[in-house]
Formats: sequence, C-alpha cells, structure tokens
Amino acid sequence: MASGNNFDGKIALVTGGGSGIGRAVCQILARDGARVSVCDINLQGAQETLASLNQPGVHVALHMDVADKESVREALSATQEKLKGTPTLLVNSAGISRRSSFLEMSEEAFMKVVDVNLKGTFLVSQLVCNAMIERGEAKGGSVVNIASLAGRNGLAMNCQYAATKGGVMAFTKSCAKELAKTGIRMNCILPGAIRTPMMAVIPEELIKEALRVNALGRQGEPEGKIVAEMVAFLLSEKSTYMVGACVEVTGGHYA
Repeated sequence: MASGNNFDGKIALVTGGGSGIGRAVCQILARDGARVSVCDINLQGAQETLASLNQPGVHVALHMDVADKESVREALSATQEKLKGTPTLLVNSAGISRRSSFLEMSEEAFMKVVDVNLKGTFLVSQLVCNAMIERGEAKGGSVVNIASLAGRNGLAMNCQYAATKGGVMAFTKSCAKELAKTGIRMNCILPGAIRTPMMAVIPEELIKEALRVNALGRQGEPEGKIVAEMVAFLLSEKSTYMVGACVEVTGGHYA
C-alpha cells in the first residue's frame, strides 16, 4: 500500500539492512519508489532483504563493515556504480549490543559497541554527505540515524550501548546544525522495545519487567514497520522543517 511518499529517482543507502529495523526500512523505501543499497556486514542477510523488496532487480545488496572506513568507501563506490548515482537518502541502522555489567565489562567489549554504533554512524554519514555535496546533490538530501530510548534513559547491563545511542542523538543534533546550510537534513529516531534479533538475546523476564512501564504493554514488531514508516517520513519532503529532531517511537514508555 502506497504511503504518499515519493522517492522516485532517489537512491537510498541503508546500513544494517540485513535484518530487523534496517530490513523494514529497505522494504518501505523500495515500496515508495527508491532504489535501495542494502548494506550489512552479513551479506547473506542483505541478500535476503534484497529478495524481499519490490522489484529486487533495481536494488543492490552489499557487504559493509560500518566500523571500517575502507569498507564503507568501497560499498559507497559500488552503490554509485551499480545504481548509477549517489545516494541522497541515508539511514544509519547498523548497531550491536553486548550485554555485560559495567563493573565486569572489558575494554574490548566497550569499544566494539562504540566502533559500530557511534563511529560507524560518523564514518558512513561523513562519506555519504561529502559525496552528495561533491556531486551537487546535497539539496534535498536527508539522513536518519537510528538511536534508542536507551540513549535518553540509560540501560542497565548495557552501559556502552546506551552511551553510544546518547552519542548518536548528540551527533545528530550537532551535525544537523552544520549540514542544514548545505541542503542536507539530519534527524534521528529513538525506538523503544522493538522485536528484533538484538532484542532476542535479552532475557524474557527483563523484557517483561521493562514493559510494565509501557503504555501499550508490548514490544513493537519490525514487520509492523512503524519505525520504518517514521524513517520514510523523516527522509521525505513532508518533514522539510524537521532538522536535528529526535523522534520517539516507544509504545508510550514511561507515558
């Protein structure tokens, strides 16, 4: 079912497109006419997403390690070559979590999450935004970063995850101030408890405890695509006065 968003002629690059929210975002953007570069460190997952898209032959699935600048550069170049243009829509959805207590967390575990969630968002955004500007396509460009409610509220046993998502929020607001003059808008979304592969590793009793303060009392389903629909709205011309916004999609957590 069409949403009224018109991304005809647009190229979108989505990180973390191989599963969860990223996969749902790819499906919505393809539905609304964008040609999508599905990027993920798990190429098989990206290819499975590609197969699920409207007109899969007009899109591409690529390997990308967002924490590795050269990998990001190669995937961006491949996107430009295969889709015959530069992405002007960017969604930074790649993210990981490593559940551990703060007092016992290793430096390696802390930095791995920082590298993917925060540095990765920086690397991909910088390379894609510079490509838009260099090719004279910044006007109308739009970036949406997937943060988390944990970035605002904190999350026990996941201090590094919460810290990176708080960083993504601050990164979004800071970059949005700089990019606005170029014509590129940047915003972010704070999902709550969405049923994704990342959530699957959290013990069920902890999820139930968290949902006691959720107005709807349930997790969101990526297949319901509510987060993806909000991403599409923020990428679209319907939201041209939204810059540096952090939009919650939480089911009324702490409402």
